[in-house]
Amino acid sequence: MRTVDSTPAADGFRMPAEWEPHDGCWMAWPQNGYVWREGARPAQRALAALANAVADTGEAVTVTVTADQYAHARSRLDSRVRVVEMTSWLGWARDIAPTFVVDGTGRRRGVDFAFNGYGNRYPYWATDDQYAQRVLDLTATDRYRAPLVLEGGSFHVDGQGTALVTAETLLDPARNDAPSRTAMHHLMAAYLGVTRTVWIEWGLAYDGTRGHVDNMACFAAPGVVCLTWTDDTSDPQYERSARALEDLRNVQDARGRTLRVEKLPLPGPLHATEAELGGVDRHGAPTTGTVPRPRLTASYTNFYATEDHLFVPLLDPEHDDEALARLARIHPHHTVVGLPNRELLLGGGNIHCATQQIPSSGAVATGPGSRRRAAASPSTASTGTPTR
Repeated sequence: MRTVDSTPAADGFRMPAEWEPHDGCWMAWPQNGYVWREGARPAQRALAALANAVADTGEAVTVTVTADQYAHARSRLDSRVRVVEMTSWLGWARDIAPTFVVDGTGRRRGVDFAFNGYGNRYPYWATDDQYAQRVLDLTATDRYRAPLVLEGGSFHVDGQGTALVTAETLLDPARNDAPSRTAMHHLMAAYLGVTRTVWIEWGLAYDGTRGHVDNMACFAAPGVVCLTWTDDTSDPQYERSARALEDLRNVQDARGRTLRVEKLPLPGPLHATEAELGGVDRHGAPTTGTVPRPRLTASYTNFYATEDHLFVPLLDPEHDDEALARLARIHPHHTVVGLPNRELLLGGGNIHCATQQIPSSGAVATGPGSRRRAAASPSTASTGTPTR
């Protein structure tokens, strides 16, 4: 691995959309009891089910794990899942793994954004700030070290020049010194290869990351945005979602398309139980950092997309079927797979937070499903792990 003294955009690289072809996926084994209950064992079972489900589709999955958890992780994960010994604390690969960029000649490089624990709201973040570099070292991938704090869950791209972000996260002075919309746009343009930034004012209510966009909204296709929505005007989320809808109305993307907004139901509200909170081990933990909240930051936009599958968290029996059906309609070329993920949710994130795609080095900017196999079957909504 070499560190490139330039920027991706200057060298002709861009971040592809999540639905473009992948060469693989990175995940990090949850194991700290500061966030997850019962020594993170329930969360580990949920992560293993996710990794195995993604591997069932033929995608190459790598799970990193510390030495003392290696044997346990290996026993839980399908033999097709690669297990690599690597130290991490947080467990959210989306936020600490490198963001991969590609160019038109078949090259792939990694962007290493600085990580500071969501603005020093999470302890022991220095270990995770080294994670991206270690992944790039292991894979012999050339590295850009970006001069800003930016977690992977704080931006979403359409692969065609447009980034979707929240002001709540990107303008947080605890992350970057004196940030401005203009400065952040220019930095994202340089390191993600985008030319247009679409701003939403806030993220999800009660989000311990302070507003990650992947819990609030995401691109479903070029020109199409999924938005977390509630009709309950008494819910604290209502004002945030209504403002987001207003922010997205009549907005054009980098190619001049007016964005179409698709609403996804807000689960719950869901709350952590006393038993769930009581299972968290905070003995010896610092007094600062993210503390689990009674209301959980649940969202159906926190899904992982491959070229032909969506992996969606099952969070609320009253809304799960509706969310799966809507996502199947919005993604007609994808098989929608629902996975029970309350245990990941208890740690403050979900499926999208737990995954980081490795785009194919030959990826080209396309819409979802445009490069699917000719024999692919129509999309269906399902619950549980796909049959092998």
